[in-house]
Amino acid sequence: MAEVLLEELDHVGPATAQKLMDAGFTTVEAIAVSSPAELATAADIGESTAAKIILAARQSADIGGFETGDVVMERRKLVGKLSTGCVEFNEMMGGGIDTQAITEMYGEFGSGKTQVAHQLAVNVQLPKEQGGLDGSVIIIDTENTFRPERIKQMVEGLSEKYGQEYDYEEFLKHIHVARAFNSNHQILLVDSAMELANELKNSDKPVRLIIVDSLTAHFRAEYIGRGTLADRQQKLNKHLHGLQRFGDLFNACVVVTNQVMAKPDAFFGDPTKPIGGHIVGHTATFRLYLRKSKGDKRIVRLVDSPNLPDAEAIISVTTAGLRDP
Repeated sequence: MAEVLLEELDHVGPATAQKLMDAGFTTVEAIAVSSPAELATAADIGESTAAKIILAARQSADIGGFETGDVVMERRKLVGKLSTGCVEFNEMMGGGIDTQAITEMYGEFGSGKTQVAHQLAVNVQLPKEQGGLDGSVIIIDTENTFRPERIKQMVEGLSEKYGQEYDYEEFLKHIHVARAFNSNHQILLVDSAMELANELKNSDKPVRLIIVDSLTAHFRAEYIGRGTLADRQQKLNKHLHGLQRFGDLFNACVVVTNQVMAKPDAFFGDPTKPIGGHIVGHTATFRLYLRKSKGDKRIVRLVDSPNLPDAEAIISVTTAGLRDP
């Protein structure tokens, strides 16, 4: 399909087009999936005009109307699967981590969330026949946990696994890391990620994975007490929808890690619960609960999925990366 310029849309003049582009709405698809209020604020126009622009963008990009199930089924074939590097884990996820979906990993400290994120950042760069997506990765690091040394170890582990020499420096060149200093900065970084993904769209390594590690750390630290809860949840909701939009526009995997809290009043069952309440629970497409086991083993439990049954997989976190136990 030929690319449509913003100026070609109804109700969009050169000045409005420039304002939209400055606000990060660089493609017709990005406008088509935004809300009138969002667009009105960004381009300094009325909400009714913004609604007309969005309608024109939806017609132009051919999205937002009703479709029959068989058409949706055909489009689902475009969804990519990113290998975790572990057979049991992949099988539990129906072949790997889905693109165009948010996969949330939660668990206590040391349960392996950041290790899985590092491994996915390496695997996404592999060719499709080796379970990768032949793309680059964006990492929004909120807890200063990204370690290039760990990437080096994992790439060296891949060289052993596949019996071919991989250059870890090449892998590091395709990992784009940004440190988020507070929750507002974290939300803004998704817009910066959109710009970067647009730049790399037609390169040999387009962005096929975005990782937020961790999603809730800043929100948890800044919004203290029940009085700020509604505000926090609203911002968290906006942030998650921005990430979902990123996944849809660039056919990328969205992986977020989440912290947990203990429920001391829970007499039965597991007292650990993920942070973020129902907002995170409803917005995440897949929820994975990671917990420690003996030695280097970790248990990964699929808690929620729209199309897969609840299941558990055991993985090993080794120096060379994630492996089957």
